[in-house]
Amino acid sequence: MKDVRNIALLGASGAGKTTLAEQILFNVKAINRVGRIEDGNTVMDFTPEEIDKGMSMSLGVANFTWKNHKINLLDAPGSADFASEQISCSVAVENLMFVANAAAGYEVSLEQGIELLGNARKAKGLIINRMDSEGADFFKTLEAIRENSDLNPVVIFLPIGSEHRFEGVVDIIKGKAFIKGHPAEIPAELVDRVEESRMEMMEAVAESDDTLLEKYLETGELSHEEMASGVKKAIAKGLLIPTFACSATSNIGVDELLNAFIDYLPSAHDCDQIDIIDQDKEKTIKASEDGDLMAYVFKSYSDPNVGDIAYVRVFSGTIRSGMDVMVPEKQNKEKIGSLAYVLGKNRKETDEIKAGDIGALIKIKVARSFNSIVAGNSHLKFPEVILPTPVYWQTVKAINQSDEDKIGIAINKLLDEDPTMILEMNTETNENVLAGIGEQQIMLLQKKLKSRFKIDAELKHPAIPYKETIRGSADISYKHKKQSGGRGQYAEVYFKVNPKPRGEGFQFINAIVGGVIPSKFLPAIEKGLVETMNKGIIAGHPIVDISVECYYGSFHDVDSSEMAFKIAASQGLKKAFDLANPILLEPINELQIVIPNEYMGDVMGDVSTRRGKILGMEQKGKKQQLIAQMPLAELFNYYPALKSLTQGRGKFIQKFSHYEKVPDEIAVKVIAAAKQEE
Repeated sequence: MKDVRNIALLGASGAGKTTLAEQILFNVKAINRVGRIEDGNTVMDFTPEEIDKGMSMSLGVANFTWKNHKINLLDAPGSADFASEQISCSVAVENLMFVANAAAGYEVSLEQGIELLGNARKAKGLIINRMDSEGADFFKTLEAIRENSDLNPVVIFLPIGSEHRFEGVVDIIKGKAFIKGHPAEIPAELVDRVEESRMEMMEAVAESDDTLLEKYLETGELSHEEMASGVKKAIAKGLLIPTFACSATSNIGVDELLNAFIDYLPSAHDCDQIDIIDQDKEKTIKASEDGDLMAYVFKSYSDPNVGDIAYVRVFSGTIRSGMDVMVPEKQNKEKIGSLAYVLGKNRKETDEIKAGDIGALIKIKVARSFNSIVAGNSHLKFPEVILPTPVYWQTVKAINQSDEDKIGIAINKLLDEDPTMILEMNTETNENVLAGIGEQQIMLLQKKLKSRFKIDAELKHPAIPYKETIRGSADISYKHKKQSGGRGQYAEVYFKVNPKPRGEGFQFINAIVGGVIPSKFLPAIEKGLVETMNKGIIAGHPIVDISVECYYGSFHDVDSSEMAFKIAASQGLKKAFDLANPILLEPINELQIVIPNEYMGDVMGDVSTRRGKILGMEQKGKKQQLIAQMPLAELFNYYPALKSLTQGRGKFIQKFSHYEKVPDEIAVKVIAAAKQEE
C-alpha cells in the first residue's frame, strides 16, 4: 500500500487531461505512441461516442509503474453533464488533481469540478497545463482560482517561461530547476520568485504541523527533508493544495510531475482510515493488506462482447478469482470470476487485486456502480454516495416496434453505468421518462443504445402530468334509462359534489337512507366515480381533491344493475363537474438556484417570465442562492436556459413542491390540445 498512488485527473474540459494522461503513459513506456483526442486514437478515450465527438465522455482507467511504485491514473470527463464519472473516480482515489488550462484561466468546467468535489475528504492538487499555449499565464490562472474558489494553492512547480518560451520547471521543495527534463541552474530572473514561493511553502507546511511550526518560529527555516515530509503530510490532511506547472503537448514538466506524484502525494497507506457502515451505524476502520475484504465498485460498464465489467478499488484485504463475496446493497452473493488490470480498453488478467490497488472484475453478475464487495459473512458496507438531483428530462421510446421489448433491458444496463440518470414510468402520461443532469448525458445514452445494442430511440419533452379539480360546488341528479326490448337499464343518482383542500384526495360519502338505492349498488356507484376521475373530464387528466355525497336516487326491480349505476354515477359526475367551476392543476417544483452575483438580475427576470416566484435568497460561498418555485412545464427546458444566461456557471437542484391552478389562458390551450388529440 505504501508503494501505490491512486490519482484522478479532473477539471476543465479542454485543459488537456487526456493528453496529459497519454503523455504520462508514453513516458513510462506503458504505450508506444502518444494519441491525440482530436484524432480519435487515444488509449483513455476509446468508446465510439468519444471518438466521434473528440472529447472525454466516460471515465478512463490506466495503471503503470514508475520508479518501483504502482500508479493508478483515472481520467474523468470535464463536462458537468458527466458529474457521475467525476464522483465515481473521487471515491476510488486518495488524490484529486484538478487540471487547469494556463491559457484559459478559471474556466466554467473547472469551477464546476471544484464545486462538486471541493468538500470531498481527499488530498487535492492543481496541475496548470498547456503552459506552452499562446496566452498562457501561470500566475493569472492561479490568482483566478484563489479569488473564485475556496482552494488556496501553494506552488511546488514554478514555470520557467511561458507560451513558446516555456522550457521547464523549478521544484520549490528540492530547490532545483529542470529544463526539458534535465537538471539545470535556476534562471537568475527567477531566483527572487523562487525564494518568495519557498517561504510561502515553508509557512504553509509549518502551519500544518505543531512540531515544524515550533522549529520554524525558532529558526525561521526548515530543511529540505522537513519540507518534503511536511508537504506530504499536509497534502494528505487536505491542508495544502500543491500546484504544478507543465505542458503535456510539449512533454515539459511531465516526468517531474510523475516524480512529484511519488514524492509528495499520499499513498494508499497514508490514507488508511476508511469510513464504513456497520449494521446502520457509521464507523471508521483501518484498512490493511491482511485485513477483512473491503472493496468498492466505483464504475460498471456493459460490454456487449465481454459482458458486465466492474472497475473496483480494493481498500482492505485481497480480492481473488473464485472467491465468494457479498454485495450488501443488493443483499446478494457474487462469485468473483476473472480479474484484470486495466489500461484504457485493454486488460491484463491477474489472479488477485490487493489492498490499495484498482482493477476490474470481468463478467460480474450482481455488483454495479457504487456497490460494496465484502466477505460473505460481513455486515459492513460503504456509505451511500450522494448524487446530484435531475435537472433535465426526456421521454425515450424505441422507433422500431421490434425493439420495444429490448429497449428497457438495454437502458437499465446503461443506467447501471451512470446512476445519476433515472428511468421512471409516468403512469399518468404513459411515458418512459429519463431524468438526468444534462443534455449531453441523455443524448449519450441515446447514442449508446444505437452503438452497443443496435436500438434506434427517439427523445422528446415529456407531457405534463396535469390534474383536474373544481373550485365550486354542485347539486345534481342524473337518471340513466335505456329500453331496447327485453331487459332495460335504469339507475338514478343525486349527488352533492364539493372541493376538498389540496392534497386530500377523493372522498365518497354514502348518505342513502330508506333503501332508495339498494346497498348492493353503492360499490358500483363509487367504482363509476373512480373510473371517471382516473380518465378525467375536461382534458383527460386525473381528477383530485373532491368529495361526492350520494344522498338520494331510485332503482327498478328488473332493469337496475351494477352497470347501470356505474354509468349513472359517471355521467352524473360529468354533469356536476361542468357546474362546479372545473380547473386544471399543474405541478410546481421548488428550486435552489446557485449563480454568480453578476447574473442575479438576469436570472430573477427569467424566473418571472417562466411563471416562477422568488421566495428568498442567501449568500452561498462566493455566489448567491435563489430559492424559487416554478411550474414543471417551464422547468423541462430550464437547464439549457440557465446555462445560457450564466455562461454555464449557474446550477440548480429541484424537488416537487405542490399542485397549483393553471392560468386560464394556458388552460384553454391545454384543454383544446387534449380535445384535438381525442
